[in-house]
Amino acid sequence: MFEIIFLFFLSGYFIQSVIFVIGAKKRFPKLRDDELPSVTVIVAARNEEKHILACLQSLDNVQYPEDKLQIIIVDDHSADATGIIIDNFISGKNKFQKILISNDDSKLRGKPRAVDLAIKKADGEIILTTDADCEVKSEWVKTIASYYKNDVGIVNGYTTQTAKRIFTGMQAIDFIYLLTVASGTVNIGKPISCIGNNMSFRKKVYEEVGGYENIPFSVTEDFRLLMEIHKLEKYKIIFPLEKDALVTSYPCENFSELFHQKKRWAVGGLDVPFRGYFIMFWGFFTNLFMLLTPLFFSPAWLYLFFFKLAIDFFVLYPVHSKLGIQKNLKYFIAYQTYFLVYVVLLPFIVLLSRKVSWKGRSY
Repeated sequence: MFEIIFLFFLSGYFIQSVIFVIGAKKRFPKLRDDELPSVTVIVAARNEEKHILACLQSLDNVQYPEDKLQIIIVDDHSADATGIIIDNFISGKNKFQKILISNDDSKLRGKPRAVDLAIKKADGEIILTTDADCEVKSEWVKTIASYYKNDVGIVNGYTTQTAKRIFTGMQAIDFIYLLTVASGTVNIGKPISCIGNNMSFRKKVYEEVGGYENIPFSVTEDFRLLMEIHKLEKYKIIFPLEKDALVTSYPCENFSELFHQKKRWAVGGLDVPFRGYFIMFWGFFTNLFMLLTPLFFSPAWLYLFFFKLAIDFFVLYPVHSKLGIQKNLKYFIAYQTYFLVYVVLLPFIVLLSRKVSWKGRSY
């Protein structure tokens, strides 16, 4: 009896996984080099002295026409050496600009305030955002910008994480899995998520929705902006699978950081449209039944258990291969254990408390 129920949920999980892969592999037309638009890259930095220099160095190595590239770094009340590192690095580099936030800059709070302030000062037609703990490839800007045909409003990209041990490797795979789901749904016209450390949009489209000042506050501001632009029903939103557009971030260093990150994403995800909850439904119950394996063990159950592992590998392998990070799949089993536990526990954690702590601030 329980094997049949497990099979039911696993069947739904398999069907949606196939849809994710089909959507993620969708290809899109590109602009010629002489058609590339002007671009402003925005980085909001708060207490990032450990990582900001590597981020700035990667941005400095970006290959793009200098007369079409602007890079704005926003120092969001950093209490460490972040501001000094920025000042020293960008000195004499005309494409860089630093902005300091004052308390009266905007009615907004948190990261949306920093990004909104930079957008208002941006000269580029296209806005690209990444985080201060990220490193980009030299072709990142050109690859993303090349997708901006006239009818495109948002272009999203994949982010991975440095994977040097089990704890960081499982996070890296999780990032790719979640972004494959995001990419698959975006590319079939049913977006449910994206990631702000590799996101881009037309400045005029941002202004058309009223910017963050006109969007309800969210701890996942990138998701809210995605959905507001989607509601316009005027522009294409795409999520191409591009190796040269891959961004690399640093993983959480301990379980406490990881817990707060996952909780923040889960709280922000409560505003997801119904289709998002539908996807979560299949994922929750499939993973719940995986955890119940010791209680209902049988040959049939064991077959279903390994079939679920095969489904996830089927989703992950082609994406990792295309992005050139297939070596991270050596952490696949660790990722599966981590994934099973948090997918089942996170809904209950959010039900108990929606308070979020991030970057020294509470929301």
